[in-house]
Amino acid sequence: MATVQNEEGMPLPLSAQRRRNLPAKAALAWLGAGWRDLGQNPLPSLLYGLAVFLVSIVVVWGLFRLGLDYILFPALAGFMVVGPLVAIGLYQKSRDIETGQPVSLSRMVFVKAASGGQVLYTGAILCLLMLVWMRAAVIIYALFFGWRPFPGLHDVATMLLTTPVGWAMLLVGTAAGGLFAAFSFAISSFAIPMLLDERVDAFTAMGTSISLVWNNLPVMLAWGAIVLGLFLLSVATGLIGLIVVFPLLGHATWHSYRAIK
Repeated sequence: MATVQNEEGMPLPLSAQRRRNLPAKAALAWLGAGWRDLGQNPLPSLLYGLAVFLVSIVVVWGLFRLGLDYILFPALAGFMVVGPLVAIGLYQKSRDIETGQPVSLSRMVFVKAASGGQVLYTGAILCLLMLVWMRAAVIIYALFFGWRPFPGLHDVATMLLTTPVGWAMLLVGTAAGGLFAAFSFAISSFAIPMLLDERVDAFTAMGTSISLVWNNLPVMLAWGAIVLGLFLLSVATGLIGLIVVFPLLGHATWHSYRAIK
């Protein structure tokens, strides 16, 4: 990115260069732009969303099958960490629409990022972050409930909401999860679109993403709330909503990157 200068020709501080002064309502405009991209040749996007839904169902089934249902909620939260990486094909479609290239499912699946293998490197970091969060969630549970077996999804709400220990664990878990969520949101919001669009290394992309998020907090907080709300809506539908919500957020994320870049 070129250095921005003031009227006297002096370079502006990095924080000023990364500040876009976008209002919070701009996040709704990104969502609207994502909806337009979804509606333009929608079949590839919906098939992409269907694939994400089917993989998610298989993972959830596997957790129950292996008796790992106690990490279901951390795993759902972890999905939001790696989601920006999974959505790279949707960024490709929005980019193709923007540049007038033909849209096809094959171009969305076999993406050729400008940064090459740096995308995979960033993806590995995001996956590691997700695993660390899942392990941290298990440790927090053990700190409050010891070696007590997980009571199952039917009884976990009662255990958490009707006991002082449960409330304490909720508070600590929410605080810890919030820190993980904020960090992962900051490093991934623009890193993957940037790696697709520009020839940069993974650490530059993640560092730039953090800077852009931090210096544009009002609109990014609004965008984060929209992403979280739509994801929770998808969970409430048994993940079926991912078929539409995931492509919608993927396309909208590309437009957020283009607006703040």
